Amino acid sequence: MLEEVERWLAGRSWSAADRPLEQLLEAKRQTGRTVSVVLPALDEEATVGAIVATIRADLMTEEVPLVDELVVLDSGSTDRTAEVAAAAGARVVHRDGVLPRIPALPGKGEVLWRSLLVTSGDIVCFVDADLREFSSTFVSGIVGPLLTDPEVQFVKAMYDRPLDTGRGGPAAGGEQGGRVTELVARPLLNLHWPQLAGFVQPLGGEYAARRSLLERLPFPVGYGVELGLLVDALHTVGLDALAQVDVGVRRHRHQGGQALGRMAAAIYRTAQLRLARGHLVRPRLTQFERGEHGFVPRTTAVDTEERPPMAEIPEYAERRAA
Repeated sequence: MLEEVERWLAGRSWSAADRPLEQLLEAKRQTGRTVSVVLPALDEEATVGAIVATIRADLMTEEVPLVDELVVLDSGSTDRTAEVAAAAGARVVHRDGVLPRIPALPGKGEVLWRSLLVTSGDIVCFVDADLREFSSTFVSGIVGPLLTDPEVQFVKAMYDRPLDTGRGGPAAGGEQGGRVTELVARPLLNLHWPQLAGFVQPLGGEYAARRSLLERLPFPVGYGVELGLLVDALHTVGLDALAQVDVGVRRHRHQGGQALGRMAAAIYRTAQLRLARGHLVRPRLTQFERGEHGFVPRTTAVDTEERPPMAEIPEYAERRAA
């Protein structure tokens, strides 16, 4: 590991407990900074309500007004996600209703990008909507450095990620989830962006940043968004403006092997574009499923689109100027 990264780990890695809520609230009062929380959601009726309710109960009260705005960005759910989120107290916005002149593409990065147009906070905090046993520390922990340290611009959550086997408990031997992180993202970062080797969860969906930074970054529309934002933030503001905070344990629904394969391909493609700003020769991924007469190939497209920095969108500039 680079000496620069060792110094960064010592000075830019914290625990959520390092900044009590009282300290964050005082910093918020002094700076006047506002905080928006965004939950990108697709068919998450089982979990989104509890997350929204916890944030509202812990961080959006008269006594603890840490979060000013809570938005669930629905990317086309076919279940009761929108209804459950609204009932729990979130403002629900549908992806297709944001910037309608640009047809929406499928993908998590697409809704994160569009969320900048329907939120107003100086600090924007993203939280995945499939988390179980959710703690509001996921929000207060990663927002904390942005409220208390003017030099910090981008904060990732770090956590233990036990792999649920689906048999009533975690995997034996403390096996961790995050297989795409360990097999794809971490090798890519260590080899090509060694300054980012200190991030424990580079692909984690819980992170916060200053709006002034996010609006300057391009957003990969799909699975590559976390890696893309992290790499581009490094090049835009430098390592010392990035940080990570330990928020404990993250539990969520784990995906199957083929879905992870598609995720890995998109992340590799995102990295490739940032290394060469070129294009994949063949931006498709073929996987195999056993059928009645043997293995059947299934080919899917790899995410190949990126949205430009939101600061370049006229509607965003008009809204900010209003």
